Amino acid sequence: MYLAIFIFFLNIPFGYWRENTKKFSKNWFLAVHLPVPLIIITRLLLGIKLTLPLFALFVCSFFAGQSLGAYISKKRRDTNC
Repeated sequence: MYLAIFIFFLNIPFGYWRENTKKFSKNWFLAVHLPVPLIIITRLLLGIKLTLPLFALFVCSFFAGQSLGAYISKKRRDTNC
């Protein structure tokens, strides 16, 4: 459970970054994929065995963090204009 929270908060800045890049560019690709090795290393260091329900929770946390980061970026951009 704690790792899912970590995954969520880790992905907020990456989602923010992703929102400000051209879709499918090098930076967009990095913003989406850079957190993955960090998550895997953290999971292995904590000794958490990956089960299907846990995998689903992690994927949801990943996309929720990315989405929130993108949402924050859009809101900041809209209020600054």
